[in-house]
Amino acid sequence: MDYSLIGKIQKAKQYAEEPERVTFVSFEVEFRGDNDTYTVTLSPEGWQCTSIGFRRYGISPQIMAMERLFAPMLKREPLHYADGQNVVSDVDKATRYSKEPERVRFLAFEADFEGDHNTYHISYNDGKWECDNPYFQTHHICSHTMAMERILQGMVKPVSLAHNIAEES
Repeated sequence: MDYSLIGKIQKAKQYAEEPERVTFVSFEVEFRGDNDTYTVTLSPEGWQCTSIGFRRYGISPQIMAMERLFAPMLKREPLHYADGQNVVSDVDKATRYSKEPERVRFLAFEADFEGDHNTYHISYNDGKWECDNPYFQTHHICSHTMAMERILQGMVKPVSLAHNIAEES
């Protein structure tokens, strides 16, 4: 067993309490609304959502909820309300949605993670984690991926720590 993993777990707990270390580059999520399930994406070009509201106004309660849930990790200005948008209703719905993170399931994301000494690039795609951290390259887990798993608890498939430990034994 690699005893340095204990230190990585402790560091992951610390990092998870500091979500501002993370900057989402892009993501795609499945967002379970009240009446339907939507796909919400963020790319360097901006937001997209499969909801009717987004097609009409360029903003939706789902995006507004994502902006609330992940504000420290977005590093961008929130979208502005649109003319004709039912702002009161959408803000109420977004507020409620942001208190129900179980509505969100990450399909994929790319993020930059500021560690204590370097910035690492993390990606996630349908349960498969990648990180350019050297420890991850040899152990398939690191403090950065474990921290992201904690931050996104229940919204991503967890890294199998037991599997990684068994491989090292």
